[in-house]
Amino acid sequence: MNTMPETILLHAQSLPEGSVLSPKEFLHLGSRAAIDQALSRLAREGKLLRVSRGVYVAPISSRFGARPPAPEKVVESLAAQNGDVVAAHGATAANALGLTRQVPIREVYLTSGRTRKLKLGRSEVLIKHVPRWMLSLGNGPTGAAVRALAWMGPAHVEKSLATLHSTLSPSEWRELAAARAALPSWIARAIGEEATRD
Repeated sequence: MNTMPETILLHAQSLPEGSVLSPKEFLHLGSRAAIDQALSRLAREGKLLRVSRGVYVAPISSRFGARPPAPEKVVESLAAQNGDVVAAHGATAANALGLTRQVPIREVYLTSGRTRKLKLGRSEVLIKHVPRWMLSLGNGPTGAAVRALAWMGPAHVEKSLATLHSTLSPSEWRELAAARAALPSWIARAIGEEATRD
């Protein structure tokens, strides 16, 4: 029969890359204190990575040694576990949509949940709480457009919208225009002005 740490480790290694583990899912194995101790020992031994308080992931083995899982996979798994909405930061969205050439140095995600920092090896990932309107259109192109506009700011909104009007598909543009009532007034006004150019 396996020991508690071995059982936890076997479970962690059976999951897809970036799947998060929390002590609560092992309460059937023993007391919370014993589970915390087992997780801490596995982290000290390098068999698990502690990414934030009470959140662990299994490192990925490669021919170059162990590495942390991909940040986006950890963020997605954490969001699924907590029932949060998570999306790429506005700077990342603006770059992907061709509104800027700047590439964000730091990995930042936006969430409907609480703000937290994750430690993945040497890198740090920030998951930042934002108002609901920034996530209301989801992770598709129109949701990315809203986050990009918010990041670009009022000074660049007209030029950014002109670019988005030509790069988004007609149905995506209509979806963005239809959602303007839920957006801040400076974005809503600019979308309305751009929409009159159709």
